[in-house]
Amino acid sequence: MSPFSFSLCSATALCLALGAPMAMAEASDENDRDEIVIVGKTLYADQVNALKTPTPIIDVPQSLSIITADQISRRGFTSIGQLIDYTPGVNTSQGEGHRDAVVFRGVRSTADFFIDGFRDDVQYYRPVYNLEQIEILRGPNALLFGRGGAGGILNRVTKKGVIGETFIGYEAGVDTFGAFGFQIDGNIDAGEKTAIRINAMYEHLNNHRDFYDGDRFGINPTVRFELGDNTTLDISYEYINHERFIDRGIPTGTDGRPVKEFKNIVFGDPELNTSELEAHLIRASLQHEFSENLKGNFSAFYGYYDKLYANFYASGYDQANTPDQVTLDGYVDVTKRKNLILSGNLVGEFDTGSIGHTIIVGGEYINTSSDQDRFNSFWDTTLDDNEIFTIARPLNLRGGMGVNAFGMPTSNDFTVDLNDDTRVSIDVFSVYIQDQVEIADWLDVVAGGRYDSFDIKVFNVPANETRTRKDDRVSPRFGIILKPQENISIYTSYSETFLPRSGEQFANINGNNNALDPDKFRNLEAGIKWDFEPGLSLTAAVFEIKQSSPQVADNDPSTLDVIKSKIKGFEIQLQGQVTDFWFVSAGYSYLDGQQVDRMGPTGLRPRELPEHMFSIWNQFQITEKFGFGVGLTHQGKSFINNGNTALLPSYTRVDAAIYYDVSDSLRLQVNIENLTDELYFPNSHSTHQASVGAPLNASFRIVGKL
Repeated sequence: MSPFSFSLCSATALCLALGAPMAMAEASDENDRDEIVIVGKTLYADQVNALKTPTPIIDVPQSLSIITADQISRRGFTSIGQLIDYTPGVNTSQGEGHRDAVVFRGVRSTADFFIDGFRDDVQYYRPVYNLEQIEILRGPNALLFGRGGAGGILNRVTKKGVIGETFIGYEAGVDTFGAFGFQIDGNIDAGEKTAIRINAMYEHLNNHRDFYDGDRFGINPTVRFELGDNTTLDISYEYINHERFIDRGIPTGTDGRPVKEFKNIVFGDPELNTSELEAHLIRASLQHEFSENLKGNFSAFYGYYDKLYANFYASGYDQANTPDQVTLDGYVDVTKRKNLILSGNLVGEFDTGSIGHTIIVGGEYINTSSDQDRFNSFWDTTLDDNEIFTIARPLNLRGGMGVNAFGMPTSNDFTVDLNDDTRVSIDVFSVYIQDQVEIADWLDVVAGGRYDSFDIKVFNVPANETRTRKDDRVSPRFGIILKPQENISIYTSYSETFLPRSGEQFANINGNNNALDPDKFRNLEAGIKWDFEPGLSLTAAVFEIKQSSPQVADNDPSTLDVIKSKIKGFEIQLQGQVTDFWFVSAGYSYLDGQQVDRMGPTGLRPRELPEHMFSIWNQFQITEKFGFGVGLTHQGKSFINNGNTALLPSYTRVDAAIYYDVSDSLRLQVNIENLTDELYFPNSHSTHQASVGAPLNASFRIVGKL
């Protein structure tokens, strides 16, 4: 048995037993519930905006992490994946080289992303140029976010206009691979009650892999209006244009590990492996304070996404028998999606006798239309989607034409083999309520639930067939928070969420999936949060996630078997200013799980579930002008596939940074990645698609303000 094996019920009881006497002995006389219901006029690094109203971390009964704009800039982060590397309990998946894909506590997701609390479920790489902070909440979160979020969610909080200030900030950089970019953040005081803010960025992409390049551009103007002493309106438009080369990594060999000899070979087409995205996002948020004890937030979001993704990749490799040959497969996929989201909530504060209540009541409506089609590759030599090529650098393939492993000219046609063509329409209606009850200064109880009605209609164009399904679900949430001191909380919580069988991207309603109930996820968690002093905190949690997944029974297709599996783990995180000159962010997570089928436990471990993950970043301010940072991220070995036949080896990467403040308005910095030049494979998508990590590289940046 693992040394980390435990009973969550026992852990919860222990937390309560230890916490209650401390709470009664050291309960504070102060009442700080007003802090919980501040309506986001100001964002703080210790408050979670994703919870509909910024809430102090210490008052949230679940594990979470916040990364601020300053941390993003100083660490030289340009992607969500780089942030994830330094977040406990969370790791990256390859995402087929064209999208963010995050594994939250062992649950892979391409859709559990939010922007200012709005669902952002299209598959693409999200930029970080216009962010105030990123919030990563772990564990099911259906009460506030609805379907999905089985292992957690990631919310991006964007920068808003600042009334009464005018400033311009900028950042420019270049790295040793030849990538470069710049971004600007300008705020204009447009009058006593109005501010205009514009964030913009451009990046030219490059890295260590052959043929890799690309460009992305984003601009995000926002306007803030103070319509009165108690009313604020934010309106935002964002345009994103993104094109990049697609790299699906390298195959695994007879030992199940990535073949190191192939580290410099790209198994794709230099011309046709590409992803293109154009998106228009419009957001509006109206916040109003009806009284000291009642506040409201009413929001609207519209997003239009036009996405193309084309690629070839290694689908088969037999190192023992044909070590010099690889099988390539491929497809081209087009998605056009429109999302309309309307939401609103009221936050009220009142007392019933000596008991205080902070209640949030809200509703949400989502309308999604998604047109998506996919054509498989089709080779004129094999008359199917697979072709065999000789392994070389580069492969004998360009523009869909080449010579196969047997010396025969071959060409591909992406218009012959239609894989699917669907027109999807979705309507989701949700209502939720949560009450945070202050029973005593040292004891809070959180209880609530959410009702979701998920109605989907799919028109299958080739079959000329329409299928529909409606799911109604109630997702509860319950938590107990002990506050022995104002700076300590000990909590236990239970929450649920669900995922319709149409999947994250609405691709699986046809066939038997039309009859299946949603997957259901349950999370039981217990933890402690301790703010040693302002700006320095320790959090720790144990948890267990259970999944119930209905499947059509083998013996009687008219009935369902419910397959259950679970993942359990432990997380600990320390973050903040240890001394005036030393900032630290450190995290460790232990994850364990087992696959279950109709016959019971299989003895197999879920894919993409490293047993151990550890990261630490230290930032030292040596003098008033000079500072440096050093850290490492370690990821234990994990399986690439559920059959446990392919493996990503463990790795440890060391990173560093140097900062020099030329003046109060100009900083020079160098960020160094993979200081020891380790060959590593950070993630994968399937058996023969393991990503190759970047070797030693550096980026040089100028950060300033005018």
